[in-house]
Amino acid sequence: MTSDQEKKCHAIIHTSAIGAGGGNLIPVPGVGIAADIVAMTTMTMSLAGVFGGNLTEEAAKGIAITAIKNTMLKQPIKTLTKELSKFVPFLGQVVAPTISITMIEAAGWSIAKELDRKFGI
Repeated sequence: MTSDQEKKCHAIIHTSAIGAGGGNLIPVPGVGIAADIVAMTTMTMSLAGVFGGNLTEEAAKGIAITAIKNTMLKQPIKTLTKELSKFVPFLGQVVAPTISITMIEAAGWSIAKELDRKFGI
């Protein structure tokens, strides 16, 4: 990954993570995961473009779901805390977005490295 590609990836991943965090402000369990999937699908398609690749929305969604699943399996306490915190007024609106942002950032860099291997020169 070149320095320029890394800068582009950083902007894409950070923007997507903030967007997913916004979706997790809604205090309804399950809505956050949907917001995460949408943000990660869009992020994956954008990241592929950084490396000269092109993905269909379905392919990007598959990669995003796999990355979320792997991140959730590696961090089950964070995932559970994110969803359960939504039952606690006000606290959930701080905890859930924060956890979502960190999870999307981690998954985003994992996806970027995978796409660099797939499409990189």
